[in-house]
Amino acid sequence: GDQASIVGGAIEFVKELEHLLQTLEAEKFRVLQQVTPAAAANEETTNTNSKMLSSPPFAQFLMQPQYTWSQIPNKYTSKTEASTADIEVTLIETHANLRILLRKGPTQLCKLVAGFQSLYLSILHLNVTTLDPFVLYSISAKVEEGCQLSSVDDIARAVHHMIRIIEQDATALC
Repeated sequence: GDQASIVGGAIEFVKELEHLLQTLEAEKFRVLQQVTPAAAANEETTNTNSKMLSSPPFAQFLMQPQYTWSQIPNKYTSKTEASTADIEVTLIETHANLRILLRKGPTQLCKLVAGFQSLYLSILHLNVTTLDPFVLYSISAKVEEGCQLSSVDDIARAVHHMIRIIEQDATALC
């Protein structure tokens, strides 16, 4: 019992640190966006800030995404289907970790949570970090009995499909 609570506490602490890091990165990105035009006279500062701004926000949190929208495609990404989000999934037994980076939309989070439930993926932990117009969802989920998704690619494909439907619904309402 004690070991399990210690491990559980350590996992929770790491998740909190990850969320804090994501929040700080978002704030740094905001500050750099404001500072870069003002620092245009200082070429060295401008070059450094431009390099930091050239990569998409939160890109460093998606190391091997299965679907890529804002980053340069790599050998781990789907090349067959246009993506509307960066989606990275890791899976250890029945525990899935997902990072989803996409443009923020109305009722998006509610629909994502409902979609996860319909896929038999129970959300255990959810962090939301926003940087207008983007949002990064970090999700820990349990793959429940009855779930037809058995690999990271299956989960990424299902989440990608769900996001496309959510975005199509949002554009239909406009």
